[in-house]
Amino acid sequence: MKRIADSTIRRLSMYLRYLEDLDGRGQLTASSDELAQLCGTTPAQVRKDLSFFGSFGKRGLGYPVHELTAHLREILGLEHEWKVIIVGAGKIGAALANYRGFRQRGFTVVGVYDNDPRKVGTPWGESVVRSMDQLDHDVAHEEVRMAVLAIPSENAQQVVDLLVRAGIRAILNFAPAQITVPPHVSLQSVNMAMELERLSFELTHGESIQAVAG
Repeated sequence: MKRIADSTIRRLSMYLRYLEDLDGRGQLTASSDELAQLCGTTPAQVRKDLSFFGSFGKRGLGYPVHELTAHLREILGLEHEWKVIIVGAGKIGAALANYRGFRQRGFTVVGVYDNDPRKVGTPWGESVVRSMDQLDHDVAHEEVRMAVLAIPSENAQQVVDLLVRAGIRAILNFAPAQITVPPHVSLQSVNMAMELERLSFELTHGESIQAVAG
């Protein structure tokens, strides 16, 4: 399969959430117009995004909600149960470890790790904080392929290198640092300061931007 843009994958995730809601309410079909309106895009974009993965629905009849929901879950890899570890037993790590949405989407947190001896052995959500010294063994033994990084920026690259050597193949990074990974490892960084700055820009310039666009 050719590389799919991150923006497309994000929209697929939005489509899935709305379709699951519609499916739960017993709605049988949904049009591209309806999905576009719910997700803040255009009908043409909905059709283009789905066309990367096959032909769904029929012209004039819309998409079968239950069937398309199942297809999107398969496309996004949610038919598997993914084991996840969290590195960093701080405030962000605590929030993530206790986030019920992970398990609902098929992601199971199987371990939380920290190098602070005062935290090691303490309860953390449904887990107990483990020492970083255990990480190599645990990743191999439990066949973990996904990690969430919630640590200070100064240690981020060193810890990422350790995760990669241990066998982690996908990393969600909350550390405010520039990180590099090998080509076979997927990295998604979440910079909360940058996201707030984007919102600040929109609040500051929103009306003038809309006026120019119009």
